[in-house]
Amino acid sequence: MLRDRLTQVEERIPGAVGRAGRSRSEVTLIAVTKKFPASVTLEAYALGLRHFGENYVQEFETKHPSLASLTSPGAAAEFHLIGHLQSNKTRSAAELFQVIETVDSEKLARRLDQSCRSLEVMIEVKLSEEESKAGAAAEALPGLIDAIRKCSNLRLTGLMTMPPWSDDPEQTRPYFRKLAALARMHGLPKLSMGMSHDLEAAIEEGATHIRVGTALFGPRLKAGN
Repeated sequence: MLRDRLTQVEERIPGAVGRAGRSRSEVTLIAVTKKFPASVTLEAYALGLRHFGENYVQEFETKHPSLASLTSPGAAAEFHLIGHLQSNKTRSAAELFQVIETVDSEKLARRLDQSCRSLEVMIEVKLSEEESKAGAAAEALPGLIDAIRKCSNLRLTGLMTMPPWSDDPEQTRPYFRKLAALARMHGLPKLSMGMSHDLEAAIEEGATHIRVGTALFGPRLKAGN
């Protein structure tokens, strides 16, 4: 039951913020609703969640009409794109999402800026050698940050990353620590990092946004099921 799983997640967060000498208000829980129907998002909203993460523009387009009430004045829901964004999907993404967490090139930033919609953006940083991982290289950050800050419709607030998968949170901790160091170096206040299995390590290393799906909604159905 979602209510119970949300309670369990919320019980995990205070210990981590306490160990880091932080407060609960410094951490935003993003409920990752990819592969789940709009009804699940509506249920999560009714339980008090206000930030939702989606990976695929096309999938969210099909759900968005059922969720339009959540972004009406006073509803205050925010939808974050947390999956890789192709440049040919930028216009649709700008219309659907309030936050784009996966900007990784100047070209993508310019395309989003041309949508003429005010957007909060984060830069996705690739900190591993895995070919499957997207993101800008750490050494490319100065130029990319400068380019985004020249885009009048974009508001750059932070960095995000997706470490290599590991069941052991201690294996992902160094990646979180590196991202936090990069954010401090470039004066960016927000850090989107950490998921269901390693959210405590991410918070302890400075995460301001944690992206939680399985711990809230259970395993996603695979194609064909």
